[in-house]
Amino acid sequence: MNSKRPVNLDLGSFHFPLPAITSILHRISGIIIFIGIAFMLYGLDLSLSGEEGFGRVNELLDSFLAKLIIWGILSGLLYHLVAGIKHLIMDMGIGESLEGGRIAAKATVAVSVILIVLAGVWIW
Repeated sequence: MNSKRPVNLDLGSFHFPLPAITSILHRISGIIIFIGIAFMLYGLDLSLSGEEGFGRVNELLDSFLAKLIIWGILSGLLYHLVAGIKHLIMDMGIGESLEGGRIAAKATVAVSVILIVLAGVWIW
């Protein structure tokens, strides 16, 4: 038996490179969008149920929690869009090198942060 093998891995000690982090965030943003669809469909159903339902949705959308949820869904959507465009560009053969991947990951984070902040300003 090899005694040099680690028995218990400390997952907190792993340091992922930025391209790996952006890839993981791309998957998480897809999950956020999927879950957010339930909230959006509920609001749509309620608003189409009649004048009273439309009024309730209108009141709900004025609350802080609803704006936070909308901003979260929109943030996930914007990040997913930017990361998806990065993947499409890389599928065309642009930025497939290690350094190109790092630059693309930095650009993805920068553009996403700008768009998410602008979305927050627009919502509030």
